[in-house]
Amino acid sequence: MRTQESGDLLLTMEGICKSFSGVKVLEDVSLRLRKGSVHALVGENGAGKSTLMKILTGMYDDYEGTITLDGKAVRFPDERAALNAGISIVAQELTPIPDLTIAENIFIGREPTRFKGIISYKKLYEMTRKLMNTLGLDYDPRTKMWELSVAETQMVEIIKAISRDSRLIVMDEPTSALTDAETRYLFGQIEQLRAKDISIIFISHKFDEIFRICDEVTVLRDGKFIGSQPIENLDQDKIVTMMVGREISDIYPTLSPSGDTVAFEVSNLGRSDKFKNVSFQVKKGEIVGISGIMGAGRTEVARAIFGLDRLDVGEIMLDGEKLVIRSPKDAIKKGIAMASEDRKNLGLVLVKSIKDNISLPNMDIFSRRWVIKSKKLQNEAKAISAKLSIKAPSLDTDAGNLSGGNQQKVVLAKWLVRSLKLLILDEPTRGIDVGAKTEIYRLMRDLAKEGLPILMISSELPEVIGMSHRVLVMAEGRIQGELSREQATQENIMQLIVAAGKEEHESGEATR
Repeated sequence: MRTQESGDLLLTMEGICKSFSGVKVLEDVSLRLRKGSVHALVGENGAGKSTLMKILTGMYDDYEGTITLDGKAVRFPDERAALNAGISIVAQELTPIPDLTIAENIFIGREPTRFKGIISYKKLYEMTRKLMNTLGLDYDPRTKMWELSVAETQMVEIIKAISRDSRLIVMDEPTSALTDAETRYLFGQIEQLRAKDISIIFISHKFDEIFRICDEVTVLRDGKFIGSQPIENLDQDKIVTMMVGREISDIYPTLSPSGDTVAFEVSNLGRSDKFKNVSFQVKKGEIVGISGIMGAGRTEVARAIFGLDRLDVGEIMLDGEKLVIRSPKDAIKKGIAMASEDRKNLGLVLVKSIKDNISLPNMDIFSRRWVIKSKKLQNEAKAISAKLSIKAPSLDTDAGNLSGGNQQKVVLAKWLVRSLKLLILDEPTRGIDVGAKTEIYRLMRDLAKEGLPILMISSELPEVIGMSHRVLVMAEGRIQGELSREQATQENIMQLIVAAGKEEHESGEATR
């Protein structure tokens, strides 16, 4: 790890200002990046991080201020100009071309050609395999992008940036969909890049990662530069105070005791090779967390309960009634709602307004004979938006223009206008800042206090431990154990996961 005093400056951004429709979103922002350093850029959603990076990577060229790269003033008119200067970005919201292969996505626009410019697929796949081997990955270059998980797609995007021989790579929430093993692998790649004097701007809400991998931290708040410090001068509390302008104590609120009545129960759920023999209960007013590494079957269980995927076997009971759920429509009718981990693609229609997103799954409430009850929709959307503190110019603001935290609140708002009997939250705070996380946690606490059963899936162990009355640990498609709030520690959770892995390995060895 390098100190702020060591290394030459690669990039300076000084006095950067940017406005939209006369509203200033960046005001006198500065950033100084050294060669071979990993520099954290942090701030709440809406602080201006993405706008600043869009200016750096040529997406916006109408700004005030100066950018200097290797001592020379630059101004990129478009993204290609920034790429040609050696600046790449791995965006938080992945935009692969689903019907193209991994190889085609990585080298799009740079494909090797043969006679008359025809793409040489043999060479393309060879180049991709060589790159994969260098990075220690074994993906098949011919695999279509739509066949990959979110985590695998994230890795391909990172590989694409590395393949461009960039000298500066912006990584926006690069680990938000990665497993612990994939995160460790990514950090190993970052160390190799650092050793080659390649610089990284690392945008993350995960403090443990910032302290593990970053050399310096720059904090933005409300579009303004708050400060920049070497990592050794900071701790989590100092960064949070700089981010929000106040101290945030008790990020995880105190949970009220749950009720004794079982509200929701599943028995022996199974689906092909995804999960099997899954049984558990959720009581009224109880938050049950499901922990486990990616691929453990957590999301697959939630999707099956909500009707997105068909169950092969098993029974679902809600308030003593046996349910047959063949689709999300069936689940919604019975009072079950699910907030997906992929809010951009499955939770929201980004080009639609807040009000439209709230109405879409609730046409039975807000319409009569397909005619929208405009006044009722306006009143209820206004009320739930106020309750959840959704920050937006108006209810007509498109969801795609909101910060991550406010988008997540809209996802919740569209369900909370209904009378719910079970709320499933899959990665409820993925990609949102600490301030928005605190608001989501308090909302969860309040909903549970009102008696709503909540099933929460999370990859963040502190979140699972801090926000669950009980924790179920999944691994290898099975529930490996149940921990009370008092028993739920990172060590106990990991022991159950590791034990499951050993059992699976021994079982596999025995059948050979």
